[in-house]
Amino acid sequence: MIRIEKILAVSQQHSACVSLPIDQRVKSRLKVTLDDGREAGLFLPRGQILRGGDLLQSTDGLVIKVEAACETVSTVHSDNAHALARACYHLGNRHVPLQITATWIRYQHDHVLDSMVAGLGLSVAVEQAPFEPEAGAYQNTAHSNQHHH
Repeated sequence: MIRIEKILAVSQQHSACVSLPIDQRVKSRLKVTLDDGREAGLFLPRGQILRGGDLLQSTDGLVIKVEAACETVSTVHSDNAHALARACYHLGNRHVPLQITATWIRYQHDHVLDSMVAGLGLSVAVEQAPFEPEAGAYQNTAHSNQHHH
């Protein structure tokens, strides 16, 4: 089994990929299957979130690109910044991880949360998409690529 122990800080060519949903990208110890079918184990420093585009290195020098896998999410689009801010406030009060942009927010799908957001006058779309939530004010993201879509 491939043993992955390092998060690379500098971009370089990769020779393998691994697609993981957010629930797996927050774990530091995990058995994974690379996109080409090879098995690997993550043995990474604790407390870091892997982001789509991050590069990992195995003990034998293999460079592996992390892809944010599509998963079931709820996405709320609006041109009304105040309405999106209200939704963020209410979801944040429930400690819901959020991916936030200027015109939409996204969270892991939950029908109860969808109803609450709809009650605020916003439309919720359930879809399959990558989920890249905010890391949090105190999360170490020095290794992460900052993606803004």
